[in-house]
Amino acid sequence: MSADDEAVELCHRLMRMDTSNYGDDSGPGERVAAEYIAELLDEVGLAVEVIEPSPGRTTLITRWEGVDPDRSALLVHAHTDVVPAEPALWSHHPFGGEIADGYLWGRGAVDMKYFAAQVLSVVRARRRSGRPPARDVVLAFLADEENAGRLGARWLVDKRPELFEGCTEAIGEVGGYSATLPTGRRLYLVESAEKGVIWFRLTTAGVAGHASMLNPRNSITELSEVVNRIGRHEFPIRLAPSTRMLFEAVAAELGEVFDPRDPAPLLKAIAPLERMVGAVLRDIASPTRLNAGYKTNVIPSTAGAEIDCRFIPGFEEQFVAELRELAGPDVQCEMIYRDNALETPFDVPLTSAMEASLAAEDPGCGVVPYLLPAGTDAKHFSRLGIACFGFAPLQLPGDFDFPAAFHGVDERVPVESVRFGARVLDTFFDLC
Repeated sequence: MSADDEAVELCHRLMRMDTSNYGDDSGPGERVAAEYIAELLDEVGLAVEVIEPSPGRTTLITRWEGVDPDRSALLVHAHTDVVPAEPALWSHHPFGGEIADGYLWGRGAVDMKYFAAQVLSVVRARRRSGRPPARDVVLAFLADEENAGRLGARWLVDKRPELFEGCTEAIGEVGGYSATLPTGRRLYLVESAEKGVIWFRLTTAGVAGHASMLNPRNSITELSEVVNRIGRHEFPIRLAPSTRMLFEAVAAELGEVFDPRDPAPLLKAIAPLERMVGAVLRDIASPTRLNAGYKTNVIPSTAGAEIDCRFIPGFEEQFVAELRELAGPDVQCEMIYRDNALETPFDVPLTSAMEASLAAEDPGCGVVPYLLPAGTDAKHFSRLGIACFGFAPLQLPGDFDFPAAFHGVDERVPVESVRFGARVLDTFFDLC
């Protein structure tokens, strides 16, 4: 079986394993997938270290020796947990791993068992044929990414940083996928930056009392006004270097003028990625939770809301100041979670290797950086000084709504895209 065919088979098998992460350690965990991956690596002579900060929450680490041991190592990381799914809403069972209509259907199809399968198939093929990578590669199959890596990458960086000794660069999820321009040329978007994350808890105070009486200081009314103000606020356009490079490249391809004050019109050229890329032009504050009261006829003394905020690299202080100003002086504004933003310089030899490996399968394509509006395990590895990129290659149909597949109903990935990515990775390991 060829590596690209095996990538499809391994993806099918991994997707049949329920590794749902409910965020409270109540799910099945990642052990079943980890044990399967360990067997696959053991078959080709790679011994793994098994790490379980909590029972069933399993991470695997191994080192694949390269041609030049004097060079720094490359980290290749994939997570094996997935978000939960409701089978009744799906066209195909979310843990069936079915192949239908040219797609692999199921939870984890794009987030991100396809990449784990691609890596495993290529590593296995190269080990069997005696083809080491250009340099040492640390392979990490991680737990708990869908809960901010608390029992996965975050835990490893805090507790076991020696596992990544010598790693200076890394590749992981949500990058290396294609967008087809109106000209027919494909651009592959490599993630070189991620927005930062802050969760705020807002609390308004009022006067408790009977709901039948006039009350000018109703905590819920005041909270509602604050939440509405924040949720509808449009933050100013702020272009990270990676975003500017992306839009400059799209404008050049189309012969259009790039206006940094209003780059939004260029988004139409890379549909259906408009929602994902459009979300990186501004900071975003999304109200996500409300909490108030204990009885319908009682006005509570306090009311609370939680806001999920995503800020552009380099603008954290400005964003926090703006958010607090929007909340107002009478609102308690507590930061309950924070994760760093990151921006990695793009014009480096590793991205040249990505471009060459993609061009070997798709001649004439282009490669551009972009800023991911969400977060990945790269945030944690960047704390070790590792330059992190999203490069999990897929050549996608021009009309495939890639962003909608993440955490969505009927998540799926084109079969041929999985095969394409395995071939790209095989070349990449020669050039990296």
